[in-house]
Amino acid sequence: MRDKTRKIRETKGRPSPRLSREEGTIVKDWGGRLPVALVYPNSYYLGMSNLGVHAVYKLLNSHLRAVCERVFYEKEDKHAPAALESGRPLADFAVIAFSISYELDYFNVVNILKASGIPLYSADRDERHPLVIAGGPCITANPMPLAPFFDCLCIGEAESILPAMLPVLLESILPGEEPRDELLKALATLPGVYVPACPPENPVSRQYARNLDDSATTSVILTTDTELGDLYLIEAERGCQRGCRFCLVNSAFAPMRFRSVDSLLRQAKEGLSQRRRIGLVGPAITDHPRINELLAGLNQLRAEISISSLRIGSLSTDILDALTRGKTQSIAIAPEAGSQRLRDVINKGTSESEILEVADRIAGQRFTQLKLYFIIGLPTETDEDAEDIVKLTLAVKDRLDRKQSGARITLNVTPFVPKAGTPFQWLPMASQDTLNRHLAILGSTLPLKGIKLNEESPAWSQIQGVLARGDERLAEALANMEEISLAGWRKVVEAYNIDIDYYVNQKWGTEQKLPWSMIDTGMKFERLCGELEKALT
Repeated sequence: MRDKTRKIRETKGRPSPRLSREEGTIVKDWGGRLPVALVYPNSYYLGMSNLGVHAVYKLLNSHLRAVCERVFYEKEDKHAPAALESGRPLADFAVIAFSISYELDYFNVVNILKASGIPLYSADRDERHPLVIAGGPCITANPMPLAPFFDCLCIGEAESILPAMLPVLLESILPGEEPRDELLKALATLPGVYVPACPPENPVSRQYARNLDDSATTSVILTTDTELGDLYLIEAERGCQRGCRFCLVNSAFAPMRFRSVDSLLRQAKEGLSQRRRIGLVGPAITDHPRINELLAGLNQLRAEISISSLRIGSLSTDILDALTRGKTQSIAIAPEAGSQRLRDVINKGTSESEILEVADRIAGQRFTQLKLYFIIGLPTETDEDAEDIVKLTLAVKDRLDRKQSGARITLNVTPFVPKAGTPFQWLPMASQDTLNRHLAILGSTLPLKGIKLNEESPAWSQIQGVLARGDERLAEALANMEEISLAGWRKVVEAYNIDIDYYVNQKWGTEQKLPWSMIDTGMKFERLCGELEKALT
């Protein structure tokens, strides 16, 4: 490992031309520091709008003896992945840290490691190779399909795991004297760290930050080359207390925590020196106990405001007025299901009258676009439930048309995918025929009424379902997939006898040992079973 450290200091690459369009980039000398490659396994355009990437980048670079550089995956780029800041290849780093938010990015994870020349499987790596780790929502929920490729996996939030992990890495890797096996054993003793080569006797407990005010989570690097390039992003809260039975947030980010208004306004003031628009990020922003005070403070700062999520039950006239003053153009709400019966099944806690009342309030403001989010293929869904999505959407459009002209409605529809750690983790997905039929019900009516319909592919959603409920047996298929396409997936499914029916079409018994049983998210088994029973009865 000591020879590798010398190589690290001598190797030079070519920084990315994107750096010239960035503000806030952190460039540090590698001498005597632990070099960490932070990899987001998708495009720069998407990755630089992910606040988790900004938070980990800042956290690692704040340590005097560490240097962190970013790596993204561009499908059209034929070169080996390299760091933006220095242009160095992944093999030059001591640690490669993946941030994984989406199951379909698993294919990119494999391609990145292959293109880097680093052995794909952890068992094939030794002291000559970087330590390969991962974290993020997918890893916290169910790391098993990727487990054979990683040396260790972080279960929970970076703010509570990295401060304990960094000293171990610094003491073991930089001196280059400790065997890799000993390093893995040392990492396996840390809270929230799962080392596949050292199976734990007890489930690994998810770690989370107790006080969000201890560390700001905001945009660190600003660039126009990204999806939200005109925003300065600020995380206002984390977690959700609503208890929707399909939602991963309830288990992966519990408990719900809020940042103080004072800290948020300080962060906004700093951000306004660089951007006019402040983007408040979190699963349930309008559930903040002091949301009106926060929005009033942003208005006083003359900030333009964008909010990632608006809860129907907490979307008051005062909030909408404040957003209008903040020049918010687009509003997004998530009824999730068209019928009251199905909203009760998923524990949405929202009635049709509440949805229409909110539509009336929105219509009374100057918003130019309303986005509605629905899920198809939810447990017990029927054709009539799909037709109810059409009826509810048209009723909302009617409310908007009565008070304003020109307002656009976009309907975003995604198939239900069972997620580990939720009450619906034992339930199957709807069949491809059912999903396509329900999409056809929506597509035959809504576009004709001037409503834009955005839909996710049922075929790719099924693959997402396989990976979300998958186990280590999927790793071999991931490792040998020749191209990222539906045809490429079908080929490896056949070659490696992947039982699609088992992973996505079968209801699993609650007594069955789950692939992710080595993870303790903090959600009680009895509670999950109780919520499942309530949904189905």
